[in-house]
Order: sequence, then structure tokens, then C-alpha cells
Amino acid sequence: MTDVTMKETRDPELPGRLLAVERDALVPLLRARSEADFALATAACPGWTVRDVLAHCSAALTRVVERRFEKGVFSPASNDRDIAERAAWTNARVVDELERGMTEAGPVIAKAGGVLDMVALGEWVHAGDVRETFGEPGAYSGAGLPHALTLLTWITREKGRLPLHADLDDVDEPLRLGAESGTRTPARFIGDAATLVRLYSGRPLTAAPYELAGAEVGELNIFG
Repeated sequence: MTDVTMKETRDPELPGRLLAVERDALVPLLRARSEADFALATAACPGWTVRDVLAHCSAALTRVVERRFEKGVFSPASNDRDIAERAAWTNARVVDELERGMTEAGPVIAKAGGVLDMVALGEWVHAGDVRETFGEPGAYSGAGLPHALTLLTWITREKGRLPLHADLDDVDEPLRLGAESGTRTPARFIGDAATLVRLYSGRPLTAAPYELAGAEVGELNIFG
């Protein structure tokens, strides 16, 4: 069982902790994979290979570290340009940039007041995309899960998303996501934490059983 501590106020260091935990798990995995593995197609990001996902992730974190936020940043067109700019790079160079970004972006995100917190959560989700493509266990769980769930709870609350009470099979305490509303009864979710993450990130679902009442699946996706 996983213990997740929820805070009513933003923890500015949380995104950096999530990135650091994921860096320590993901980077050694990437360095141990063959060159061919980087060319595998990802189910979570249609049209993108593992390398494309990693290039997008490393570019996004580099933008954060260097504070380059020009108009249209993080849009689909911007993401495609970032990937194209790294087309001639070796896979090792992409991983090096990713490692640097996961190490150095935390303090910048902390000082941004919350507007960049979702970048850290997105990086963690994309790491899950890569692990799932590789057939690794725990694609959207692992050591970073408690940090990710706390961050997800905070983001959905700040963004005024629909209220949802989640009773998770593998987390000790129930979660209250989204913003409480006097006009809408909170939706209810019962299932494992990885499935909850998949729903909120618009990722393909597995055969893991779950129950969702009071909301449609499409209403939960915070990245769509």
C-alpha cells in the first residue's frame, strides 16, 4: 500500500522531487536499452517513437531551465519543432539532455508559483509511456507515484476540475481531486492508482478493473 500525503497549499519543491525520483529510475533504464528500442512506436502518443517522446521531454525541460517561453510554447507545433531540431542527435545526447533537465528544472518550477507544475507531472507520465512501450512493469506507478498523486490532486484543484473522490486499491487514504462544487455531486472512482493516472492523462486503459460513476472518462483528461 502507498501512503499519499495531501496538502491544502502548494508545495513548491514537490515537482522537483518528482523529477528527481523519476530521473533516478528512468535514465539508467534508457542507458541500458538498445538503439533499436528508441525507435519503438508508443501507443500513448500516436505517431511518436520512444525517441520522439524523450526528445519532447528533454526539450520541454530545457526550455524551463533556460526560461524560454516564447508564444505558442508547448503547443503541438512547438513540440514537433523541438523533436525535429534533435533529429540529428544521438540517442545518448537526448538522454543526456533529459537527465540535465530533470536535475535542474525543479528550482525553476518551484519559483514559478505553480504555472509550471504540470510540466513535471507531464514528464512523469511520459516516462510511464516509455516504460509501457518497453514492457516494463509499473508504467504509471513506481517510486514517484506518491509525489505524482499529490501533484495531480493539487493541479486538478487549482484548475477547477470536476470534483472526484477516489478510493484506490493501493493507496491508504482516499483522494479528493478537483474543486468542490455546490452544483455538482463529486464523481466516484474505485480502482488502482495507475488506472486513475491513465484516466487523468488520457492514456490507453488496461484490463485492470475500475468503477467510475458521476463523470465521463473524457471529462477527466487534464492534458487533452
